[in-house]
Amino acid sequence: MLIGASGSGKSTWAGTRYRGPEIVSSDALRAVVGSGEDDLDASADAFAVLDQIIAARLGRGLTVVVDTLGLDAQRRAAYLAAGRAARMPCVAVLFETPPQVCRERNALRDRSVPAGVLRQQLAKADAVGPIVESEGWDRVLRMRTPSPAGQTSSAGASHPMSEPGSQQVAAPIAEPGARHPREGYPEVILHVGRFPWGEDPVRWLTSIARAADDAGFAGLALMDHLIQIPQVDRAWEPIPEPWVALGLLAGLDTRLRLGTLVSPVTFRQPGIMAKAVATLDVLSGGRAFVGLGAGWWEREHLGFGVPFPSAGQRLDQLELTIETMRALWATGTKAHQGPRARLPETTAYPRPVGQPEIIVGGNGERRTLRIAAELADACNLPSELEVLDHKLAVLHRHCQAVGRDPGSVAITVLDLPVIGHDRDDTWRRVERLRGRSPAATFAKRHHAGEAAHHRDRYRVLAQRGVRTVFLALGDLESAEDVARVAPLLKP
Repeated sequence: MLIGASGSGKSTWAGTRYRGPEIVSSDALRAVVGSGEDDLDASADAFAVLDQIIAARLGRGLTVVVDTLGLDAQRRAAYLAAGRAARMPCVAVLFETPPQVCRERNALRDRSVPAGVLRQQLAKADAVGPIVESEGWDRVLRMRTPSPAGQTSSAGASHPMSEPGSQQVAAPIAEPGARHPREGYPEVILHVGRFPWGEDPVRWLTSIARAADDAGFAGLALMDHLIQIPQVDRAWEPIPEPWVALGLLAGLDTRLRLGTLVSPVTFRQPGIMAKAVATLDVLSGGRAFVGLGAGWWEREHLGFGVPFPSAGQRLDQLELTIETMRALWATGTKAHQGPRARLPETTAYPRPVGQPEIIVGGNGERRTLRIAAELADACNLPSELEVLDHKLAVLHRHCQAVGRDPGSVAITVLDLPVIGHDRDDTWRRVERLRGRSPAATFAKRHHAGEAAHHRDRYRVLAQRGVRTVFLALGDLESAEDVARVAPLLKP
């Protein structure tokens, strides 16, 4: 809700911060239903349309910027009630613009507001601040414009237009060559799950990896599935065998950590999995990691003739795989007799350069998180804060139960954001990606916004103890899309 006299700068302020369709202007609607923006005879019809637009947008959970004078307490109360009913955050924006500035701007208009009318508006605007503060808005922002030379604003001082305190409403040892996470900010790894590579797969994959390295990503992870999953793309779209593809990327001159998020343990025997990871680690100079999970999609198993045992058996396989990998990566060739794995010898060369990080993915609270607490280097959890906080509490309880310091289990999250160059670009991407989901629901679920918005989110995740964010772009098409994310990596 914008509040201020004519000429106070409301429309200019809104136009530089919001998309045109998000701004509902009484002046603009007078031009639609009347002869022009200054056709006061059309005001009643204009406000009727304005109210209808506000109700429709709020009903869909969409941002509404009400660009009217905002000086009528009854109208403010009605809009605030409508916002509350729609469970939307409600913000009042007070424009504390010096009267002389308003008069000068008014004089430059093709059809100026009569002096007497503007005088009344300025008087109301001068007195409205304390009233608005008491009306129950979630936030009241005060926009201050510098006074002309030698004068002070009604706030008693000269300030640039500003938003005090405001915001828009809407590890383990580092692998060789890897970037060190910045203090207070997680490392960010590009997660690639769709592969629109056209006629040149090698060029597409290598261009994505090089762009990720240039942008400042700490690593690149590939999704591991036999058939493209419906959450990402159509079943007939290509999805490569990840360890083969990662071998290609290991030959590039980058600093990227390389691995999967996550590899189902049902796809490969434990020793074969250990061999693949060790080989990648050697080829990349010690930059390999591996995400492991129990697997969940029966269709791809049946389609490729891969057994799909019960959930309990798959979790047994997860434990067995982790123990086998660690045994085969250890020094020497002696036999291994562990609680799950029994190997007559551990002759496995080449050995990894170091110890590739093992990340357990999955949300099962009773057993998956216990496996992570007992056996893994890291645990991959959802990025939604409420869910993350709950899962962290469960993981920490499991750590205590097995006698492990919770701080020794690194926390990673998979994030699926919508990131645009600006507000218009962001919304175009929401519209293109949302499918049948309501736009506002999709935008909220994927935290649609520009890079600065996601930087703030990632700082909060770091405060929760998140070491790594795996960032997946639903609209990744080319290296240009990777470059679009670069501002997020330079906080």
